[in-house]
Amino acid sequence: MPAPAIGPHIVAVETALTAAGVVVGQGGAPSPIPASGQYAAVYFDPGQSLPESLADRRTLFALGFQVTAVGPTRDACLWVTQKVRDALHAPLSVPGRAAWRAEELGGPPVQRDDDVSPPVFYLPVQYRLMSTS
Repeated sequence: MPAPAIGPHIVAVETALTAAGVVVGQGGAPSPIPASGQYAAVYFDPGQSLPESLADRRTLFALGFQVTAVGPTRDACLWVTQKVRDALHAPLSVPGRAAWRAEELGGPPVQRDDDVSPPVFYLPVQYRLMSTS
């Protein structure tokens, strides 16, 4: 049995966000940045293949990821954060696997980035997606 693949999990997350109307950039801002200035940058870790039992059959897969909501105002940033939360609330569809709901692990408060012009507000939130075959 091959190790669980990361690719379908990444596609499931990005598909759910896009279907909810969120503009997504993988690993940074999308290009071009939408005129509204509202988007989500998604950062994925390499994931972990985990044993389901002491028999060491590695059928479980855990993918950690961070979604950083960005907006020109605090309220716009929180709107993107809520759209992301709504999109990830239902179990995601990962072909050939059964996936749990993405677990929201939290993040810091909304912050303002004054190092860019014009300044933007951003909020990184960590998630974990788990699946099994």
